[in-house]
Amino acid sequence: MGAYRQAYDRSMDDPEGFWREAAAAIDWETPPGEILDRSAAPLYRWFPGALLNTCHNALDRHVDAGRGDQSALIHDSPVTGALRTYTYRELRDEVALFAGALRRLGVGAGDRVVLYMAMVPQTVVAMLACARLGAVHSVVFGGFGARELAARIDDARPKVIVATSCGVEAGRVVAYQPMLDAALAEAGHAPAHVVVLQRPQGPAELSRETDLTWDEAVAGAVPAECVPVAATDPLYILYTSGTTGRPKGVVRDNGGHAVALRWSMRAIFDTGPGDVFWAASDVGWVVGHSYIVYAPLLTGATTVLYEGKPVGTPDAGAFWRVAAQHGVTTMFTAPTAIRAVKKEDPDGKLAAGHDLSRLRLLFLAGERLDPETYSWAGELLGVPVIDNWWQTETGWPIAASPRGLEQLPTKPGSPSLPVPGFRVRVVDAAGDDVPVGEEGSIVIGLPLPPGCLPTLWGDDERYVASYLSAFPGAYLTGDGGRFDTDGYLYVMGRTDDVINVAGHRLSTGAMEEVLAAHPAVAECAVIGVHDPLKGQVPRGFVVLKAGAEVDPAELVALVRERIGPVAALRRVDVVAGLPKTRSGKILRRTMRGIADGHPEPVPSTIDDPAVLDRLRPILLG
Repeated sequence: MGAYRQAYDRSMDDPEGFWREAAAAIDWETPPGEILDRSAAPLYRWFPGALLNTCHNALDRHVDAGRGDQSALIHDSPVTGALRTYTYRELRDEVALFAGALRRLGVGAGDRVVLYMAMVPQTVVAMLACARLGAVHSVVFGGFGARELAARIDDARPKVIVATSCGVEAGRVVAYQPMLDAALAEAGHAPAHVVVLQRPQGPAELSRETDLTWDEAVAGAVPAECVPVAATDPLYILYTSGTTGRPKGVVRDNGGHAVALRWSMRAIFDTGPGDVFWAASDVGWVVGHSYIVYAPLLTGATTVLYEGKPVGTPDAGAFWRVAAQHGVTTMFTAPTAIRAVKKEDPDGKLAAGHDLSRLRLLFLAGERLDPETYSWAGELLGVPVIDNWWQTETGWPIAASPRGLEQLPTKPGSPSLPVPGFRVRVVDAAGDDVPVGEEGSIVIGLPLPPGCLPTLWGDDERYVASYLSAFPGAYLTGDGGRFDTDGYLYVMGRTDDVINVAGHRLSTGAMEEVLAAHPAVAECAVIGVHDPLKGQVPRGFVVLKAGAEVDPAELVALVRERIGPVAALRRVDVVAGLPKTRSGKILRRTMRGIADGHPEPVPSTIDDPAVLDRLRPILLG
């Protein structure tokens, strides 16, 4: 029996013993006695009675162990020309000072602090400063619309808001202060203070008596020590994107989060102290929380904070420049980022001349990884490409090839195997397991492992109704998929992306897989649109690689050949771009609504509204 199977079976048969051993990698003020509290099932809690501080585990413990001079954080900002490295000692001192500033503003354990910030080191400092005090941070993606920000302010009710004056993107500066002012005018809750980090690219006009700059906040502040909190106390709230009505605040606790992320870095990402880990994401998303900020620092690795894009800052070789310059050993990004690079530089010429010899692994997650992108990246870089699948709610991978446990083979189109701790099943509408090879709803047996959401902020009932009621004893992921005969999981997309064509249930993900395999296609999306005769029919949209051409009829024929005439795909449009969220997810639901004639609003999470404007007449055509 291999190391993976041993670990997985142990996590299923003896979860308390498995996670007790994993918890030994964390410093505790009061070590765990009881490991899992089942008394309020289905609301389970890990490590009840234990005390710790997440910031101590991320910073102080490494300094105390004599590794204070090791690089902790590298900030690389091609959009501003900034480049700075913080050692563990320097980062600890910055965090302790800002924690003292927050404490002077009245922030204590359990208080909430909303962060509305760009990809700057002070964002990481502010997150860790909250953790140092036992306060609860809620990062709202910088540049998010005023209405969505106001809803999150009213839900979290922060004592303090910390913001940057602006965000900087390729060729433009985005002023945050007007959106923050509008949100505060709309919100019913008023924070005691607003702290603004003034950026020279776009300073803000501070008008309220309760406003102060970052420099004013820290002037004369006394550095704060770490405050022990209960393992079950919340570390942060992260609101899921695209919500309507009251936002859905995913809660992450301190103890389970620290244990799970520390374990995942070793077991899944094969990353240890001193390695350089780069998650090319944003701290506003869950990947940024877990794998830019917390997991690398809990591990004692060096983390890269990148303020730029995969293309355009300055070109499609940006990723390879960053990886080479900073000696990145493990890289993590979204498939859409690699597809963007592939579209601009299909032959990978811009990777030449960059020394990527230290790069061992490339992990991709956040959107379905099509086999074409998987193969292109692997051939270009000469390293294993590891697909992995997870959600904001879980906080770390549900399925992956755990490179730190065992070097298992990977399969194009599959995020590999369920990660230890996750009892993954594929079920039918009655909750029964479907046969191998058949598609169904992906669910996870309860209790969820440490690190996953224990509830939603202030709303246990909504948590149960949203995630735990569809299939008793299981968490509903909302994704559909299947297992193969080797136990590998294939995630075919959200269950609402399964369309019903004349009584036949068809996966749009399967059609996308076929389209993406065509050598001219850089990326694609398939949506189901209303049809008066068949109920729904699929429509395809493809973005071509630079300089490539293809007859759409050829793509239609390819899908019919691979999936069969039942696919009923008769139209594929070649488009300049696909609308995406800032985290890289294609806005299929918005596309579907527009195509069906609904007055779809522009989602607050959209990266570039102009892409949707250009696509709208095609969707309606």
